[in-house]
Amino acid sequence: MFFESWSSLLRILVVGALAYASLVLLLRVSGKRTLAKLNAFDLVVTVALGSTLATVLLNRSVALADGVFAFILLVGLQYLVASLSVRSSRFGALVKSEPTLLLHRGRFLESAMQGQRVTREEVVSALRSSGVAQPADAAAVVLETDGSLSVIPASAAGSGEMEALRGVCAPAAKV
Repeated sequence: MFFESWSSLLRILVVGALAYASLVLLLRVSGKRTLAKLNAFDLVVTVALGSTLATVLLNRSVALADGVFAFILLVGLQYLVASLSVRSSRFGALVKSEPTLLLHRGRFLESAMQGQRVTREEVVSALRSSGVAQPADAAAVVLETDGSLSVIPASAAGSGEMEALRGVCAPAAKV
C-alpha cells in the first residue's frame, strides 16, 4: 500500500520527532561510551537503539512512552555493563573479547587467523589501507575487539617488545 492516511503520517512526524529528541537527550546525558562500539556488547546496544527507534516510529501498537522506556533500559544496561567491566576484570572478560594478533613481524599467524575467521586477503587489505606494501614491513596486525584491523608498521615498532601489544591474544607467536 502506498498511502494509508494523513493521520498515520502525522503520528510518525510527532512520535518520530519526540522519540528522536528523547534518544538524543538520553545519549547526550549517558556519555560518549554509549555509542562507542568498543566491543560486541556496545555494538548490540547501538543496533538495538536503532531498532527500537524504528519500531516506535512505524508500529502504532508501541506507545512513545514504551519506546522511551526501552531507550532508558538499553542505555542503563549498557552503562551498568560498562561500569562493571571497568570495576571487575572477571566481569569484563565475560562480556568483552580480547584483541587477537594476526600477523607478527611480517609472519602470518595462521592458527589465529583461522580461529578468528580472517583471511590473508583481509589482512593484506588492512596493510594496504595503512600504507604498508609488504607483510614484512609490518610489525603487527591486530584484530581489535570492535572487529577492525590495526596495523603497526615495522618502522614504528623498533626492535624491542611493543607496548601496544600488551594484552593482545597471541596464541601462535611470542610477542
